[in-house]
Amino acid sequence: MAAKYYCADSENGDHVDDPSEDALFELIGELDDTDNTFVVIQPDQDYPAWFASVAVLDEGGYETVRRDTTRREHRATTETRIDRSASDLTLWMATRTF
Repeated sequence: MAAKYYCADSENGDHVDDPSEDALFELIGELDDTDNTFVVIQPDQDYPAWFASVAVLDEGGYETVRRDTTRREHRATTETRIDRSASDLTLWMATRTF
């Protein structure tokens, strides 16, 4: 069954349909600096209008990139706390158009 709203895919092949804040927390927490360096969240459709990604930074912490072409939004932030990254992403995605 396809995601109703969006899905999350990590570099190591993990896939979660309609991830909750807790699921995002787990996906981000599993990132490392060798073979699972990022996770991408986007609508489960061809040519999605928005996406967000979280990547591990070499110096520690995480970079989150949010892009929404319909709102001409492109923002990158850094964070050291996984819970804050997951919470911010959940709130941001709740305001997207499906």
